Amino acid sequence: MNYKTFKITAVLMMALLTVVAYAGGSYKKKQDIVDTAIAAGSFNTLVAAIKAAGLVDTLKGKGPFTVFAPTDEAFAKLPAGTVENLLKPENKDQLAAILTYHVVSGKVKAKNVVNMTSATTVEGSDITIAVKDGTVVLNDDSQVINTDIKTSNGLIHVIDTVIMPPSL
Repeated sequence: MNYKTFKITAVLMMALLTVVAYAGGSYKKKQDIVDTAIAAGSFNTLVAAIKAAGLVDTLKGKGPFTVFAPTDEAFAKLPAGTVENLLKPENKDQLAAILTYHVVSGKVKAKNVVNMTSATTVEGSDITIAVKDGTVVLNDDSQVINTDIKTSNGLIHVIDTVIMPPSL
């Protein structure tokens, strides 16, 4: 290899390494629903409930799922002692029913949610959906306050109130 070829090869390698380094530093792999909720820092109660209900593997699974995710403040609105009671091992089935009532199969973007009147949840019951004063409201009570948080296995829409399945 002569000096000119060496120099061109070296410049091209430096350019390639720069591109790879830049892409590696700026590329961020999308996290699944559970890891996205953990990283957000405002779903600690939801994550604890997902763990207690044994739903981690499901919500880390292939999906896709759309989760209407209550914030820690949403859980705080429940009567005193409710969350602590639900987190007990003997209430695992009830907790799982509540959590799966917040999950819809498929990837349902906000632009689609606003045109829906209901959706069937993984729990099996329907949630009602309405748009009131420009805000999406679930079951006449819970407002959607942030939408279309993309994850590797679906979407998260943030809600301000925990919704309860009709069976509870």
